[in-house]
Amino acid sequence: MAVRKPVLLIDDTENSRLAIEILESSDIEFVEHHITKFEETCCADLPTTTAPSLFAPEGIFRDLDGIKEYLSVEKNNSSGETSESAYW
Repeated sequence: MAVRKPVLLIDDTENSRLAIEILESSDIEFVEHHITKFEETCCADLPTTTAPSLFAPEGIFRDLDGIKEYLSVEKNNSSGETSESAYW
């Protein structure tokens, strides 16, 4: 069974670039998805979604502060048992 990777929703802002750097420097595997591509390939625009946003089994984390919070949650989870929601 494959472990689910968090999805990072980004745009063209500096904060999105920093979010990518934060996750990569923390050795977090993630799937990067640009917000405009999501609008083109899915439903429509996402007026209530801010980028960067991280969608993970542990929750939704918005902006750089949220992504930093995810790192602390992920660190705490890595020392314990894996939740069933971490798998497809």
